[in-house]
Amino acid sequence: MQLFWRKITPTKFLTLGYLVIILAGALLLMLPFSTRSGQSTPFFDALFTSASATCVTGLVIYDTYTYWSGFGQAVILFLIQIGGLGFVTLAIAVTTFTKRKIGLKQRCVMQESIAAPQMGGIVRLTRFVFYGTLFCEIAGALVLSFRLCPLFGFTKGIYFSVFHSISAFCNAGFDLMGALEPSSSLTRFSGDPLINLPVMFLIVIGGLGFFVWEDLWHHRHHWNQYRLHTKTVLAATGLLIVVSGVLFFFLEANGAAFDGKSTGEKILASLFQAITPRTAGFNTVQLTKLNGASIFLTIALMLIGGSPGSTAGGIKTTTAALFVLDVASMWRKSPSIEYFKRRVDHDVLRNASTVLTLYLFFIGLSTMLISWVEGVTMTESMFESVSAIGTVGLSLGITPALHVPSKLILTFLMYFGRVGCLTILYSIADSRSAAPSKMPLERIVVG
Repeated sequence: MQLFWRKITPTKFLTLGYLVIILAGALLLMLPFSTRSGQSTPFFDALFTSASATCVTGLVIYDTYTYWSGFGQAVILFLIQIGGLGFVTLAIAVTTFTKRKIGLKQRCVMQESIAAPQMGGIVRLTRFVFYGTLFCEIAGALVLSFRLCPLFGFTKGIYFSVFHSISAFCNAGFDLMGALEPSSSLTRFSGDPLINLPVMFLIVIGGLGFFVWEDLWHHRHHWNQYRLHTKTVLAATGLLIVVSGVLFFFLEANGAAFDGKSTGEKILASLFQAITPRTAGFNTVQLTKLNGASIFLTIALMLIGGSPGSTAGGIKTTTAALFVLDVASMWRKSPSIEYFKRRVDHDVLRNASTVLTLYLFFIGLSTMLISWVEGVTMTESMFESVSAIGTVGLSLGITPALHVPSKLILTFLMYFGRVGCLTILYSIADSRSAAPSKMPLERIVVG
């Protein structure tokens, strides 16, 4: 057994670790006292819920508040926190607090877990991530409590504030607003800045990435000192929020989703709808009332997701940015991608191409299979598939009625999206040695 753990690679450790946590969570959620009714939850439903929480997705079969007991909700919240921070981050943080020595292998796993560019300073970065997360979640809960405590009472309001703060920061999308109306998410608060603004802030901060946090903390407002990765994430995130927010406002200005709202409420709802698909899963408007163009825009944002090494999923903002920049470099006839006075290595673009190709393959395959099994439209099936693989959690309402095969497909997509396709690929290919030589070079025609 000890020899097995010595041979296991960091990527294999991560892929197996998430599987173990998902299965453990499913077993806990199957217990009779995890539900309000006292009845045991079917295994596949418990597995789906556990995977959705651990993979910080937010797709649900049952309303979180009305179906699950306090214990069940606590299990879900614990899984969300593990999935958002990463179980390796939490384990390393606990180890450092107990003053135990952290070996080279643990540092390698940690580096892989949060997508850090180097191993040096990884323990210090872990502490920074842990305390930063704690601060953001407490601050978010404090602000939310000013609205939720008067609404639900002090004790329940504090619990709701903590739950939604953690869920928002971890980009999970689980909510307890079933206390007002089952499966309503935050639609009751679509025009409330005291709910919308802190939730949006937590979503964006959680989706920036831990490595970006550190860069911002050390260099503050000195843009020129930021790493290229940080500049790319900030520029892409800001551009996506502004552009998609404006698009949602004009696409839905006279639509059913914004019906009866003032101009200020429409602006707030547009901004929230621009942020939540990447990849939080909350919604302040009825998604089924969105028009076709808005649904397509939401799917595109869910596919892009957040940034590497963050609590968010998707192909990541940096991947999307690289493809846009690659097209720009081709237009300029530049031999490489160059921006912010830096050049990007070709291998990075190759990784980005692999990520996008695998995401599109699994989205296409799952869309076809779910549409065939469930008899739903391709739009509904694709929306659900992208939401799962992007670990978003938004739904057009078909999740509770899905059959077991479709639940298993979405469970795999959530796991794939959270662990990461490159991590899974490397865990499979770790034992394979690189080719000792290269084949003769020859060109083919494309385009």
